[in-house]
Amino acid sequence: MFNYNLASSDLAARDSLTGAVNRYEIGLFDVEDPENRNDLDRIEELWLRYQWKKSHITVGQQSIQTPFVNYQDGRMRPTAEAGVWTEIKEIKNTKIEGGWLWKISPRSTVDWYGIGESIGLYPRGLNPDGTGSGYPENLESAGIGILGITRQLGKRTKIQVWEQYVENIFSTSFVQADYTHPFKNDHKLLLGLQFTHQDALAHGGNEDASKTYFKKGGHSNAISAQSGWQRGGWQALAAYTYITSDGRFLSPREWGREPFYTFMSRERVEGSGDSHSVTGRLNWQTENKKLRIEAIYGRFYLPDVKNAAINKYAFPSFQQANFDVRYAFSGMLEGLRVQFLYVWKGRLGEVYGNDKYVINRVDMSLYNLIFNYTY
Repeated sequence: MFNYNLASSDLAARDSLTGAVNRYEIGLFDVEDPENRNDLDRIEELWLRYQWKKSHITVGQQSIQTPFVNYQDGRMRPTAEAGVWTEIKEIKNTKIEGGWLWKISPRSTVDWYGIGESIGLYPRGLNPDGTGSGYPENLESAGIGILGITRQLGKRTKIQVWEQYVENIFSTSFVQADYTHPFKNDHKLLLGLQFTHQDALAHGGNEDASKTYFKKGGHSNAISAQSGWQRGGWQALAAYTYITSDGRFLSPREWGREPFYTFMSRERVEGSGDSHSVTGRLNWQTENKKLRIEAIYGRFYLPDVKNAAINKYAFPSFQQANFDVRYAFSGMLEGLRVQFLYVWKGRLGEVYGNDKYVINRVDMSLYNLIFNYTY
């Protein structure tokens, strides 16, 4: 994978008031070296695969999709992993997948990192006591073990069960059930429910509490639900996510996006506890799926910015609206895809007159025009 900068403004420029970089632009190249515009190459896939019937096992550098380790969205360089990964599809209506990962090359980076050192390449946030998190370059982990089972129950229900074990740091259990009920005239009722539970392992990555990732003995719980309607190319969905006050939901942003039904591109609720998220979205796509339009609005109620115990990134409550248009060309331009994404974010929570809680976070608009060509 090679990236070249033809022309751009200074994406590493800092805000004159707060000294903050633009968190949406800096990831377009190399977050570890924002001034790097030339050495942007990476061997992204290099693997050996053995296949039998409908199943296979792959060893080497690859890209996988799981609830918490995945490609992520909106950057030129996706997340990739090194390890052994198996997909078994020999049981009817059932997919079993899993493996062991020993290195990760996160989105918007060039190098490959061990599991422990890959955590902390993105903004680190705060320790529960309000001091700066000291876990970057101070975590030890032999790897990530993942097991997932997806089962189709009849024509209407799909169940997913996932277990993610990050050796010496934390574990995450995830369950999702989706149900579709058909009505007359092609109308469909859509229902979904998710539950996530996390536990710290050992000392959470480091015996020193100021340098650990997951507080020793800590845990978190989250529940997300969705309901909606679908007919033809139209789909309307309402969703709600609650992260309980048991602790902060933690999932390294370097590894992938969160799987909650309320997820919206360009923001997350990872790092929060006792938070509530509500979204409504409307989708439409043409019959041939070449054109897709999505409009989403959400309100995200996070703890106070000064409550570091359950607000890791000191992020204020906010509202967000996304308008996303995607088109896939055909004919002579087959393989070319274009996307326009507009994001507006407004502040809901108190910021105590401090611009560091506002600049490049809320009260802003973000425009994206993206061209992708795959041959």
